[in-house]
Amino acid sequence: MSQDNLIEVRDLSVEFVLGERVQRVVEGVSFDIKRGETLALVGESGSGKSVTAHSILRLLPYPLARHPSGTINYSGHDLLGLKEKTLRHIRGNRIAMIFQEPMTSLNPLHSIEKQINEVLGIHKGLTGKVATLRTLELLELVGIPEPHKRLKALPHELSGGQRQRVMIAMALANEPELLIADEPTTALDVTVQLKILELLKELQARLGMALLLISHDLNLVQRIAHRVCVMQRGRIVEQATCEELFRAPQHPYTRELLAAEPRGNPATNDVGPPLLEVEDLKVWFPIKKGFLRNTVDYVKAVDGINFSLPQGQTLGIVGESGSGKSTLGLAILRLIASRGTIRFEGQALDRLSQQQVRPLRREMQVVFQDPFGSLSPRMCVSQIVGEGLRIHHIGTPAEQELAIIAALEEVGLDPETRNRYPHEFSGGQRQRIAIARALVLKPALILLDEPTSALDRTVQRQVVELLRRLQSKYNLTYLFISHDLAVVKALSHQLMVVKHGQVVEQGDAQSIFAAPQHPYTQQLLEAAFLVPETAG
Repeated sequence: MSQDNLIEVRDLSVEFVLGERVQRVVEGVSFDIKRGETLALVGESGSGKSVTAHSILRLLPYPLARHPSGTINYSGHDLLGLKEKTLRHIRGNRIAMIFQEPMTSLNPLHSIEKQINEVLGIHKGLTGKVATLRTLELLELVGIPEPHKRLKALPHELSGGQRQRVMIAMALANEPELLIADEPTTALDVTVQLKILELLKELQARLGMALLLISHDLNLVQRIAHRVCVMQRGRIVEQATCEELFRAPQHPYTRELLAAEPRGNPATNDVGPPLLEVEDLKVWFPIKKGFLRNTVDYVKAVDGINFSLPQGQTLGIVGESGSGKSTLGLAILRLIASRGTIRFEGQALDRLSQQQVRPLRREMQVVFQDPFGSLSPRMCVSQIVGEGLRIHHIGTPAEQELAIIAALEEVGLDPETRNRYPHEFSGGQRQRIAIARALVLKPALILLDEPTSALDRTVQRQVVELLRRLQSKYNLTYLFISHDLAVVKALSHQLMVVKHGQVVEQGDAQSIFAAPQHPYTQQLLEAAFLVPETAG
């Protein structure tokens, strides 16, 4: 083993055994992680990135998973052959891990103090005030504001970025030599992503630890990595320094990944009359206190928003989590109570009862962020796509079947698969099913609420191109809510930047992307698009 290398992975293969079926998900993977460097494993979902990384600490679902070949050498030991007791001493102590979704990784019933103290107690034997003092040091190290006030907080009382910082604090509690970060910023806003990224780089420099980053976000990788391994279908297809890989990628799949950033201009349609007009829209949630539950204040989730959206255009609504984007969309569709004027095709929706609004809902459809969560697992694709047709009594059963087939073909899915269930499809295919469900009713307006955030970049680009084609063909109007500015730029004619429920900047999308005026817009664009010099 080379003295410069902290870990050497050689010919690693992983199989999952399901009854008599054996599926090899990682095949002959080899790489080194040097002391103090950042190595990135990149590739689409299912490429074997996380399985490879989890193998280092043997966190796979054994005995369903097995290693038919390979070694992972660390400090003269093959981690795959260590006894569980010895491996427990390494886990969290010398090699630590932070996961993609902190809310599912943290115990919702235990305070932040208790969860970090537990790590210190298991590996360092620290208890009581000594452990609490060390926990405060760690929370301060990762940039949690007023850490003494956060000790008793439960995970749900923290923001997404703060929860991820707590996960990093737990991982750093024992000053590991290697930190494995599995998609550590995927669920975060672009500005929070940038802060977490800068934090990891700062901590790495201060503590001298190595970092193994698993990601499908090449913008993130380019900011932080020294070397990159590109994985496809369980194999490493290219391995190079970060600078070399982004300057001159060799493998076709690497070039495909680098070209997968959503590009191009929004669909060019004839601008029609205003389809949707919103004036002074407000959604205020009361804050009640005391025995009588009197209202003492309001959370102003949406506070006085105005816009006019012509038929055939897209309004991109951007801002961080909690800015009021999704609340605004739900209010426009009359799915939550609001004050102000909402006119759709000249009709004042705010003056209509829910019963009166219902016939108009076929004209206003929605596609949600998580395609798996928004599709019923008990219904086949044909039932899901055709549900709106049945509810609105459109056509005979035979005509409905033809409409379902046409909608599936329109979004690029094989109609022969319509009797399958959502779990039998990939994430991108499930989102196409959700789009088909909205499209089958031939709506005028579609609310797209983070429709690509759960997808790989290559799949995102396909969905963006699909949405542009459908908009151009049917003159659709989109309300596009997202924190992914690359996708917003590729789809939007108009742009609205929302912060704390208020519009800080709005207008022509191309003009704002070219020359943002408000500091908050500038901050969002810098976090999303500004790529500093490659690490190393």
